[in-house]
Amino acid sequence: MLLRRATTLPKTLQNLRLFSPVATAALAHQQIQETQLTYLPGFPTPDPKYAETILAVPRSVSGKSISAKERKAGRVPSIIFEQEDGQHGGNKRLVSVQTNQIRKLVNRLGYSFFLSRLFDVEVRHEIGSDEVIEKVRALPRSIHLHSGTDAPLNVTFIRAPPGALLKVDVPLVFIGDDVSPGLKKGASLNTIKRTVKFLCPAEIIPPYIEVDLSQLDVGQKLVTGDLKVHPALKLIRSKDEPIVKIAGGRVTDQQKK
Repeated sequence: MLLRRATTLPKTLQNLRLFSPVATAALAHQQIQETQLTYLPGFPTPDPKYAETILAVPRSVSGKSISAKERKAGRVPSIIFEQEDGQHGGNKRLVSVQTNQIRKLVNRLGYSFFLSRLFDVEVRHEIGSDEVIEKVRALPRSIHLHSGTDAPLNVTFIRAPPGALLKVDVPLVFIGDDVSPGLKKGASLNTIKRTVKFLCPAEIIPPYIEVDLSQLDVGQKLVTGDLKVHPALKLIRSKDEPIVKIAGGRVTDQQKK
């Protein structure tokens, strides 16, 4: 069994009155801490061939002129946020990463998939140095690309230590379109969402979520609550938000007559 929970709780938690909001929150937190989370069979897992260590160098100051110099030197101004629980702000480390490495990763994975994958980030005194200042597990939170060249202009990372809960826009991958009854009848696929935001434990961030279209007929739709995900993931917004719909074709001029 891949999800293992402690069978007993400390006496301090056993004695809490469970109808108390404070006690309930404490118990929930304790259960999360005592849960060993792993990817479950049947759900997408990160492809190991895309595992890569992002190399970074420290940056002491920020500002437009500094950022311009970094980009001219082939580096992308970046920030690694210190976030104990993955949700709140705090201390931050200013770094710069290599433009070519980030561009390669975004091109190989795709924009949305890059932002839903954990990376090891190694901060060194300089690129090529053997001295590692810090090595952290981090999730790209945002990336700004040049509108004309798609060159990365800045990247923001968020620390992802074990136990952290992170808000992630997980990409959707649509499958079963070749056997969908509605699409076979000539209807069109109306894609409403490309990503869905989940609160994810750092240990099991899905690289994507599959959306099965194989049973959809004309006029039918799927909503966020229909998505099959790891039970430890929490949908942040309403479960009734539409993802995709099989829309009927337009009425022809002959039919109109």
